[in-house]
Amino acid sequence: MSTEEKAHLAAFAFPFGSHPTALFHLVQRLAAACPQVHFSYFNIESSNKKVLSRLDTTHSNIKIYHVDDGVPEGHVSSGNPMEFIEFFIKATPANFSKRLEQVEKEMGTKATCLLSDAFLWFSGDMAQERGIPWLAYWAAGPSSISLHLYIHGIRAKLGNDDGQIQNLDQTLDFIPGMSAIRASDLPVEILQINGLFSHMLYNMSDTINRAYVVLNSFDGVDSVVECDLKSKLKRLLNIGPFPLPKALKCTEDQSGCLSWLSHQDAASVAYISFGTILTPPQPELVALAEALEEKQVPYLWSFADNSKRILIQGFFERTGRIGKLVEWAPQTEVLSHPSVGVFVTHCGWNSTLESILGGVPMICMPFFADQMINRRLMENVWRIGVGVQGDFSKSGMVEALDLVLWKDEGNKMRENIGRLKERAYMAVAEKGSSTEDFKSLTTKAKDIASQHHEHLAYPRAHSSLDCSDRVRHPLTAWMILPHPDSEDASGSHHQR
Repeated sequence: MSTEEKAHLAAFAFPFGSHPTALFHLVQRLAAACPQVHFSYFNIESSNKKVLSRLDTTHSNIKIYHVDDGVPEGHVSSGNPMEFIEFFIKATPANFSKRLEQVEKEMGTKATCLLSDAFLWFSGDMAQERGIPWLAYWAAGPSSISLHLYIHGIRAKLGNDDGQIQNLDQTLDFIPGMSAIRASDLPVEILQINGLFSHMLYNMSDTINRAYVVLNSFDGVDSVVECDLKSKLKRLLNIGPFPLPKALKCTEDQSGCLSWLSHQDAASVAYISFGTILTPPQPELVALAEALEEKQVPYLWSFADNSKRILIQGFFERTGRIGKLVEWAPQTEVLSHPSVGVFVTHCGWNSTLESILGGVPMICMPFFADQMINRRLMENVWRIGVGVQGDFSKSGMVEALDLVLWKDEGNKMRENIGRLKERAYMAVAEKGSSTEDFKSLTTKAKDIASQHHEHLAYPRAHSSLDCSDRVRHPLTAWMILPHPDSEDASGSHHQR
């Protein structure tokens, strides 16, 4: 049997939000490129059901396994989504380790590589104990992982003796590429260590530079930050953006979104989606609905939360002539439709990439985690989106719709996002930087059984970025984390 046939990559998912779907997309890509490698995907059962209900699972070299979610038998939910995250964290790493050992015994093949969501920092320890590589998939953008690397410096620079941030309006211009980011944009977990989730991210910050770090991003989306990351991690691969839009069959567009869009004017429709975790509170939903109705903007609204949807049911009944309400939409394809003129979004990283691929400017309504950072980048750095003024009021939403859909500022945003779109598609072209980075990743997956002891150096030759003349930031040396193998080494929920 050849080395390639013996290769077994185990993938550990963080089972909340868009994380498990993003990791499974990566596993699918690797499985298609490495048909002789066996892939085992580990996730909690409830999350697996959601992921697999939307995605193609026909790859014969991928097998799906459940791990314990840590929820006590007979537990009645309090309604707080964080309780299930904490149950899961308490169950780690034993739930993954135990299930992996069972699978290895069933297969008769040990894992030769460990791919995990970067949040699951203990994967690095497991990989080290087994003498195999750890590939860490960061499901957000380059700026957010960079900020986690600077976590000690941020607290030292911005905090007081009690660890509290003194000035939330202060910019992070003491970090390369972060002059537009304010302290108020940072996830709580960077500012404070309080609870199991923040401890998990703190430990991740202290261990991530052991890994071969993989990003769903592309060279040039934020060049200063990327060059700084590459100088810190040394082992970083941009393999995005993915997944790319595809031509859907009629049976795949079950909600009829694309056929409805085909009857709308070019760049006229507001597509609205706030992700899978949270829905805006009632006052913001009402403000958005009233603004759409006043301006008579055609809308396609992906709205799965029935308990919140009923709060504005009258709006949907009155505007059924100009709008379409669905529980789920093929978002990547929707945003690439020429009829969509603006995306009202929570600013998650996957949604941001999909909007860039579609060339659609955004109206930003972020909730937590990296979404505040992404909003700041869209509005102040890339200039491809706008926030809502006045505490998300009706008048603020009307102003944002006016600006993006009908004013010169909106045209400028379309030009700016068009340039990012062009750069993104160049990266995934045949000889593009992301394509070459992905080839490097698949080479490691194929050869992992015999080469896992080798140093996984960052392949710089094909990168489109020129970091050779980068000036080292004067504060960088003392702000970054020590390497986790050194003697002095120690171990995102942002409400509006």
